[in-house]
Amino acid sequence: MKAQSCHTPGESNLAQTPTESALGLDYSCPMHPEILQATPGDCPKCGMALEAVLPSINANEGVELQRMTKKLWVGAALSLPLLVLSMGEMVGISLDGLVSKTSQLWLQFTLASPVVLWAGAPFFIRGWRSIRSGQLNMFTLISIGVSAAYGYSLIALFKPSLFPDAMISEDGHVPVYFEAGAVIIALVLMGQVLELRARNSTSSALQSLLALAPPNARLITEDSSEQDIPLSDVIVGMQLRVRPGEKVPVDGTVLKGQSNVDESMVSGEPIPVTKTPGDMILGGTMNGNGSLVMQADRVGNDTLLSRIIRMVSEAQRSRADVQKLADKVAGVFVPFVLLTSAATIAIWLAYGPEPKISNALVNAVAVLIIACPCALGLATPMSIMVATGRGAMHGILYRDADAIEALGKVEILLVDKTGTLTQGKPQLLSIEPQPDIHPDHILQLAASLEKASEHPLGEAIVKAADEQKLKLSAVVDFESITGLGIKGTVSGHKIQIGNLHYLESSGVKMPDNNPNGANLRSSGQTVVYTAIDGTYAGLLGIGDPIRSTSKEAIDLLKQDGVEVIMLTGDHKSTAEAIAFQLGIEKVYADVRPEDKNRIVMEIQAQNKVVAMAGDGINDAPALARANVGIAMGTGTDIAMESASLTLVKGDLRAIYTARRLSRATMRNIRQNLGFAFGYNLLGVPIAAGILYPWFGILLSPIVAAFAMSLSSVSVILNALRLHYANLEFTK
Repeated sequence: MKAQSCHTPGESNLAQTPTESALGLDYSCPMHPEILQATPGDCPKCGMALEAVLPSINANEGVELQRMTKKLWVGAALSLPLLVLSMGEMVGISLDGLVSKTSQLWLQFTLASPVVLWAGAPFFIRGWRSIRSGQLNMFTLISIGVSAAYGYSLIALFKPSLFPDAMISEDGHVPVYFEAGAVIIALVLMGQVLELRARNSTSSALQSLLALAPPNARLITEDSSEQDIPLSDVIVGMQLRVRPGEKVPVDGTVLKGQSNVDESMVSGEPIPVTKTPGDMILGGTMNGNGSLVMQADRVGNDTLLSRIIRMVSEAQRSRADVQKLADKVAGVFVPFVLLTSAATIAIWLAYGPEPKISNALVNAVAVLIIACPCALGLATPMSIMVATGRGAMHGILYRDADAIEALGKVEILLVDKTGTLTQGKPQLLSIEPQPDIHPDHILQLAASLEKASEHPLGEAIVKAADEQKLKLSAVVDFESITGLGIKGTVSGHKIQIGNLHYLESSGVKMPDNNPNGANLRSSGQTVVYTAIDGTYAGLLGIGDPIRSTSKEAIDLLKQDGVEVIMLTGDHKSTAEAIAFQLGIEKVYADVRPEDKNRIVMEIQAQNKVVAMAGDGINDAPALARANVGIAMGTGTDIAMESASLTLVKGDLRAIYTARRLSRATMRNIRQNLGFAFGYNLLGVPIAAGILYPWFGILLSPIVAAFAMSLSSVSVILNALRLHYANLEFTK
């Protein structure tokens, strides 16, 4: 096996495009995600075949499945006649009159050897590696059990004289168990094939995302000619044409044209979005009937599609805290089974009926086979893989399994207002000028001054002036007073814009009625005061429209037992007005970024499980501090990197959906662990022969192998039920 890569868990090598084969350069164990290699191989801990960290639609992802399927067909084809030879008399089929007993034994040897030595070779290799490394696992038990049955049968066939007379039958032969070794291998292969197929189905979410990116992009060159180039050759700043019906190659900005773009494959929103110059456009989305010219802003690893693929893959390979219990049990389980098997031999040799050696061997092998902990190892990873894939299809991206586990336990949700509850796009909603001043005059002067500012409220004022087609003037002596306002000279007039304290402290002459904008704040607007040449001129009311889905999301979460608290840097009266419209009862206003982090810590100190939802850079510390950080996919990169859960559409209703999926997943994991633990607690004593003294019941290795495979299949099928979990909103 190649040496382990220097990559740490969670890292991945994304190529310039998610469709390139470089996506599959790193391989990881599905049960032990900390194991990472640069090449395919087997996990040194559990022996499972390593899987590509990120699949590639250009690579043959089914090599292991094809190999195991071929071995299964050969094993089954040879094991069936072997069963007829060895156990035919039990169902009324006897070959004694056609083939001598000696020939039958040699025929069993001939049929069993390819199954055990060729089809079962991967299991012996993995078992030997587990013993050498000290990482005992399911393949340790399988290889020891099959080796005991097959090795015993070889000695009985070639050297029967080594056995006591009590074990030699009337025809001079010692009983053999070639069929046990072969059928065990065939049944284990069946379990492996079913598991590999299930894993392939759980990667369908990633495969569908990989297929979104087109292989080429259409470059507009400097001489205005056009040519197709590989997607991997696209660099930031290039101008690209997206023709009708084509997929958008990378993230960027529309420069020319207008079209309706279907973003459902990324955001889940079924209604196409109209794109015009200046709008953001996402790689992997489908262009409608119009032709667009775009500028490439994000390529390769930086596109939203690549980040989604990376987050889904990392989440699928992560482990929930609940897995720690399974890990602790598995750590002592295999040695315990080996000791139990040895004790079974000792007890049967001491107290069992004749033939003692044969009975001791059969029961010891049955213990080894039925106790294989594959179901225990599959219990959590299978559910996590299915859940993260299902979440991705709903625009819900879990960073890791811990987020899945914690989200269902959340008691309090802290929500940033701007960009989370609201659209994050402030608009000028009101102008209240003094009686002798025209509203357009205030807007023209304010917009001219704000054009030199970078404040988002200023952008709303400038945008409103542009919509009114007002001609803006040049600014002289511009100055920004942090946290208060701005000032400068426009068209010979000294203009000041800011809060009331700024104007009053600057000596601005206020009217007798001293307007405070209370009526605007009560409707959720932020008030900006303006002064012209040292005299108060009027108010500007700026509001951030509430998202159409925010009220429904809050109601759903409250019904689900979550207390929702709003955080905002806005004035208290403005914040309370927004909260009243949304049905939020508790508000923290005038908070700074460090305040949000402190509030999270204070609530956690009350032993509450806290989630924080936000979209901006200022939310990042609180997102990282919360038990579950929830970032809006429409927000900043830093917010998404700090969060443990991302909502691609920025729709808060998805939190409710994610909670339903989280609870369904944890319930599914507990069911799987119950199957695995219960199966072993029941199966091992029966295999050891505990029922024999009272009922004369013994469990053959073949039945034990079938039961072991059935336990794994039950866990896989139960995990796949998450594909059909009901995640719909309930009114």
